[in-house]
Amino acid sequence: MTQAVVVAGYALRESVRRRVFVVVAVLTVGFLFLYWLGAKQAFDETEGILPPEGVEPETLVGATLFGLSMFATLFLGTVLAVFLTLGAVRGDAERGLLQPLVVRPLGRTTFLLGRFAGAAVVCAVYVVLVYAAALLLTRSAGGWVPDRVVAPALELAAAVAIIVALSLLGSVVLSATANGIAVFMLFGAGLVGGLLGQIGEAIDSETLLRVAERTSWALPFEALYQDGLQRLTADSRGFTRFAVELGPFGGGQAYGAWLPWWAMLYVAGVLGLAALVFARRDL
Repeated sequence: MTQAVVVAGYALRESVRRRVFVVVAVLTVGFLFLYWLGAKQAFDETEGILPPEGVEPETLVGATLFGLSMFATLFLGTVLAVFLTLGAVRGDAERGLLQPLVVRPLGRTTFLLGRFAGAAVVCAVYVVLVYAAALLLTRSAGGWVPDRVVAPALELAAAVAIIVALSLLGSVVLSATANGIAVFMLFGAGLVGGLLGQIGEAIDSETLLRVAERTSWALPFEALYQDGLQRLTADSRGFTRFAVELGPFGGGQAYGAWLPWWAMLYVAGVLGLAALVFARRDL
């Protein structure tokens, strides 16, 4: 366990040296500024509008904007996850940095667990902080807060941990560039699955709904994101609830009490597969 912590610390120091956090910090500041500007303008524009019957404009605007911020937060967390892990195994092996570590004193599984722990903790803390910042900006701009605050943040943290595990698995078999592309394509596949579910809901297509549901379970970071979205307006009713459930980039949907357990099992399975493949690879 101590050795895994040492590996995690080494990976973080290497990321600092390569200025990974500088790039992500610049992207984050730019996003938060644009989000605050858009949120303030949106709330100001709807303040004097008489809404249709059954519509709560503050909730509609706030939930839509904050749902958008959750998607952006997950995307930025994915960028950070990819930067921290895209060359974690094969990249270090090609540079000759990995061989002395995994032979003695570290084992390959310990190395993988250390890289996962370091990246997952950093990414989880990052998305929670960005989520909290967007929440404060939304409240400052329009006075709106979601019905559930803590659960969506935890689900975003779990979602980005899954992406870290997938990126680490990819780093065992793919070059850094190919792995980065693959992870972003998986992220896009999850997004498409959410959009298909939204279209299926609108046109009442059981086939599209089934495809979307299976995609979300196969890529549970999307299911966690959708589950977090629906919690934003868990206490809303009527047309307001229907409108915000559509959500940006995939609709909010409840996945039940099994989702956290499936997410943990999924991460364990991905890491186990990564360890198995890594153990059989020549360095």
